[in-house]
Parts: sequence; structure tokens; C-alpha cells
Amino acid sequence: MDRDKYYSMMIVFIASFFFLVPGETFHVDHVLTECSLTRYPQKCSQTLLSSFNLKQQQLPISSDNEVDQRRANMLYSLVQKAKEQTLASTQHISKNLYYPLGVGETKSSVLDYCDELMQMCAKRLDQSIHALKTSPKKSKSDIQTWLSGVLTFQEACKDSLTPSDSTTSSEIFDKIDHLSMLTSNALAFANRISGSYYVRAKDVKSTTTAERKLASAFPEWVSMDDRRLLEDGSVNTFKPHVVVAQDGSGDCSTILEGLKMVGTSQKGGGKKVIYIKAGVYKQKLKISEDNVMLVGEGKGSTVITQSSSVGGGTSMPNTATVVVTGDGFFAKNIGFMNSAGADNHQAIALRISSDHAVLYNCMIKGHQDTLYAFAHRQFYSGCDIYGSIDYIFGNAAAVFQGCNLLFQKPHHKGINTVMANGRSDPGQNTGFSVQGCKIGAGPELKPIKHSVKSYLGRPWKKYSRAIVMESTIDDSIQSTGWSPWSGGFALKTLYFAEYSNTGSGASTSNRVKWPGFHILGTSEASKFTVSNFIGGSSWIPAGVGVKSGL
Repeated sequence: MDRDKYYSMMIVFIASFFFLVPGETFHVDHVLTECSLTRYPQKCSQTLLSSFNLKQQQLPISSDNEVDQRRANMLYSLVQKAKEQTLASTQHISKNLYYPLGVGETKSSVLDYCDELMQMCAKRLDQSIHALKTSPKKSKSDIQTWLSGVLTFQEACKDSLTPSDSTTSSEIFDKIDHLSMLTSNALAFANRISGSYYVRAKDVKSTTTAERKLASAFPEWVSMDDRRLLEDGSVNTFKPHVVVAQDGSGDCSTILEGLKMVGTSQKGGGKKVIYIKAGVYKQKLKISEDNVMLVGEGKGSTVITQSSSVGGGTSMPNTATVVVTGDGFFAKNIGFMNSAGADNHQAIALRISSDHAVLYNCMIKGHQDTLYAFAHRQFYSGCDIYGSIDYIFGNAAAVFQGCNLLFQKPHHKGINTVMANGRSDPGQNTGFSVQGCKIGAGPELKPIKHSVKSYLGRPWKKYSRAIVMESTIDDSIQSTGWSPWSGGFALKTLYFAEYSNTGSGASTSNRVKWPGFHILGTSEASKFTVSNFIGGSSWIPAGVGVKSGL
């Protein structure tokens, strides 16, 4: 018996069981109807009808909308199943950590990375489950963001496994591909829920008048300390918990020591503030703690750098000078740099998957793949970002505002592209929005800018999304504006757009004629502002230069 026939028989059997159970909540036709609107309807119905969670796992929420209530419970079941199978996949990967996948593919370059990504997936799935059970009214955008991030991490693991043809690699790839289908289906449900739920009265804790005043404007995940930071503008009047100085005048001489100290001393809520005095700090950092705040003495004065690269034998994700996975990351007046050079290919200065990350008045400098804006909600204000090929890439929901996006010289015969967005599913709430920025040749490229073809972006993944609006574009940009990735890949499914730009390279008269390219009106462009695209009004601190709308 083939697999499809087997599953069809199972669905009929389970469907009959559902109809025979007295007082059960859902019927099979509800499942099939809702699943028909997902990308993988058969996988969806198989998962839901075989789990029995639909009648066993009712959520502690209610809704005036019966359809929303039903979808929320189906979503809960799908996310639960995805979490269970993610944990199982993590165990499978861990068992194979010491077995090479193929020629040149080692534990450190592939399986360790996938293991890390699966743990990150499990964390976000767990957060989604908690949000569904406690306050879905306030958490719809969070759930959409976290599930979008899970899909991004799964895709990154598959990307790292693709070159190998070993049995272990194929097994893991298939498991992750299955998880991606589950997550995509869950995200489709999350996107269709109206968010009209209310939390039961007994779930709402008693608060003081002052706390209620602060709480009214912010989601529940924002601590009281951070709410005061957001309201009072104290981002500019902070008191550091640790001072790092190479000359011995601080609490320690390296940033790594500073991170260890602040992690030990600051166990409560609120920002963990590390002040870093001027100097060039040659080291790699991984920041996994939540709410870390790094403050330097100037983006060209306090610089963190090193030179790992793919050309030098390091896997792409591990080339990063600084990796940030902890949520609520904030950096101000600091430079992040990878000095590998153009001929060493991919060399990341900053890889960041922090949710609610803010980089203010920072420098991020490299050549190919400078900034890996990996996942979740991010805001960049007043930053100078330098690079050559795909120098802003990843799949975060990121807004760049008031930044200088500057081209470097690419490697021999290379092209320049600002953005390579990795949106792989049409349901993901991700993309890059560039607003009020300056885009053009940096000092290194300027003398030869017309000898190198430079573009605003190209589609890394099938549903790549990038918007440039209210920005100044110089004539280093080709008149077509955007570059294909390979042949006709993604030209019908991408979403590239421009709105109200100025400068010698801003004319859209000769822009690409792809189905996925758009010249936006005001109404459509407003969807990609700080307020609407990343909900920044609730989490970007006062004192950071930000424009909420157009």
C-alpha cells in the first residue's frame, strides 16, 4: 500500500472516530477546511487528525469569534507537535555530532550549528505555546514573529546540510524539512486569527496604579525596568553595571570578561549595561543573555573586530565577529567589524537573531555578508553599514532608518548588492525596510564606482522582501535597481519595492519589470514603517532617533 493511500485511510478512520465521540468540539470537515488554506494541507490534516489534541487541549481563552477559537486550538496543537518533534530532532542531531557528514564537512561546521538552531527553534515554539495559553490578544504579532523565526532557523540548517550526500545528512535534512512543513502550517493558522481574544479575569494579576499606567502601553514581556527605560529616555542617562577598558581603568579589560561579570551580577529584569571605553577589541563574542546593552565611546572609537572568513576555512555562520541570540539586545556608539577583506568571500561582522534588537549610532563594516540580520524584530538607527556583496542578508523583520549604506570594492569581477533577504515562506512577517537612508559608494569604491555594477538587492530566497523608501540613492546604483539571483528564480514571488526616493540613482523609469517589483503608493508604503512593520512603538527606547510612520 502506498503512503498516500495509507494516510487517506487513516484520515477516514479518525474522522469516523471524531463523529462518534459525544460532545466533541470539532468535526473533520473543520480540520479539512482550515488545512486547505495552508501550504501543506495533507500534512496539516494528518497532523491534526492523528494527534487528538483538538478535543483534549482546550486553551484558557475565549473569543466572541467561534472560528478564531477553533483556529487557535488547532494552532496550539500544531505548535505542540512541532515542539515535540523538534526536541526529538535535536536528540538525533546530538547523537551524530561526532560523525562527519562528508568531505570537508565536520562537526563544528554543520551539526553543531544545526543543533544550536534546533534549540533556538524549541525556545521560540515554547514561547508561542505560552503566549497562546496566557495572553493571545496581545501576542499575535509575537507568535507570528517567533514562528517566522523558527522557519528561518530550519531553513538555515537545511542550507548548511545541502552540499553533503551522506546518509546522516539526508536523514537530518528530511527531518528538518518535515518540521518546516509543520511550522509553515502553524504560521498560516496564526496569520488568519483576528487577535480578538481576551484573557480571563483570573489570569490578570493585581497591579499598582503606577504599574497599570506603565503596563497599559506595553506588552507583558517588557519588564518594569525596561518600561521606565522606554518612557523616561534613560537610554541616554544609563548607569553601567560593568566598565571595560584596555588600559586597566575599568572593571575588566576584555568584553568577554564584562559579559561574564554582568551575567553573574545582574540576575533580575532590566538591561545589563556594559560600558566599553575606546579601543580596538580583537575578539569573537557570543551574547546569549537577554537584555544586554553595550555602549561604546563612538562607532569609530570602540571597535570589536577579527578576521575569520569562508576563504580562510571557517563555515559562513562561524565567521561572525559578534553573534547575538539573547533578546532585547541594545548597542550604541560601537563598531562591529570583520577585517578579512573582499577576496576571502563571506566574512560576517555581526550575526543577530535577537528579538527587539536596537542598534543606535553603530558601525557595521566588512565586505561580503557583513550584517547577518538573521531573525526576529530589529531596528537600526543612525548606523553606518559597509559591504560589497549581499552585505545585509538574513530574514529578520528589520527597519533601517537614517543609516548610511555604503558600498566597498567587491572581489575581482564581483558585483555589489545591498540586500539579500531570505524570506522562504509567504506567511512570514519578515523583510528589510530601508527608510530615510543614504545608499551609495563608500570612500573605498567612490573613485571606481562606475566600473562596478551595484544594486539595491537580489532575492536570496523565493519570497524575498525588501523595500527602499524616502531614501537618497546615488548614481553608483544601476538604473535597473535590482539584480536577479540566478536566471528567473523568484522573480514572480519576491516583493521588492520603492517609494518616494531621491538622488541621482533614484529614478524608477528604467527599473526591472519583474512581476514582483512595485512602485508603492503611500498606503502600501505605510505597511513597512517602524510602527506597522515591527511594532516598534512598544519596544524601541526613548532617546533613540525614530520615525514611527512616513
